[in-house]
Amino acid sequence: MNPQNNDNKVVLVIGAGDATGGAIAKRFAREGYIACVTRRSADKLQPLVDEIRAGGGQAHGFASDARKEDEVAALVEQIESSIGPIEAFVFNIGANVPCSILEETARKYFKIWEMACFSAFLTAQAVARRMVTRGRGTILFTGATAGLRGAAHFAAFAGAKHGVRALAQSMARELGPLNIHVGHVVVDGAIDTAFIRDSFPERYALKEQDGILNPEHIADNYWFLHAQPRDAWTFELDLRPWMEKW
Repeated sequence: MNPQNNDNKVVLVIGAGDATGGAIAKRFAREGYIACVTRRSADKLQPLVDEIRAGGGQAHGFASDARKEDEVAALVEQIESSIGPIEAFVFNIGANVPCSILEETARKYFKIWEMACFSAFLTAQAVARRMVTRGRGTILFTGATAGLRGAAHFAAFAGAKHGVRALAQSMARELGPLNIHVGHVVVDGAIDTAFIRDSFPERYALKEQDGILNPEHIADNYWFLHAQPRDAWTFELDLRPWMEKW
C-alpha cells in the first residue's frame, strides 16, 4: 500500500460477498473509487480484488471481524492513513438465519444480533467520526423487509434488521445537518446468487422474467444514493423485483 493521497476516494464495503457487496465495490471502482472490501476471511476476497484490478480499478481486501471494536478501529485507521479518506461506507452484513421462536437459543439470537446490528454500529460510528472532521461523506446500510416487519421464524433476524434501520434513522437525523448522507436500502426478494440457483431452482428460474434481483442493478442504486445532490437526499430506498409480493 502507498502512503495516503488526499486525492484518493475510498469506498469501504463491510461484508463484500459474492453478490451484492461485491457488485457495490465494483460499481464504485468503475467511478474511480478505491474499493476497500472486508470479510472475516481475506482469501475469499481475492477473486473480487483481482476482478476489480483486471478491469483497471483499484482494490484492497481486508480480513476483519466487524464485531470486534479494536479490529474495526485498526481497519479504519489503516485505510485512512495509508490509502485515502473514506468517502463512502456500505454496511452489508446479513445473517438471515431462520428458526422457530420456540427453538431459538440465546446464543444464536445474540450472535445474529451481533453480526447484523452491533457490527453496524461499530463500523458506522468509526467511519462517521472521520467523515465529520471533513464535513462530507455517505453512509449506506443494507436492510431487508425484516427491518420493517418480522416474519414467522425470523425473530432474531428481524430484531437485528429493525435495529439497523433505527440506527440509520438516528444517524441520518444527527449527521445529515453535518453534510453526511445516511441511507437505508431495503432489499426484498431473491438475489441472483449461486445459493439461490442451487437451493431454490424454481425461484431462480424466474431470472429470465426479471423475477429475482440482479446484484449489479442493486449496486447502481447505491451509487445513485451516493451521487445525489444534497438538496434532495433520499433516506430510504426500497428495491424488489416487479413480481415480488409484499
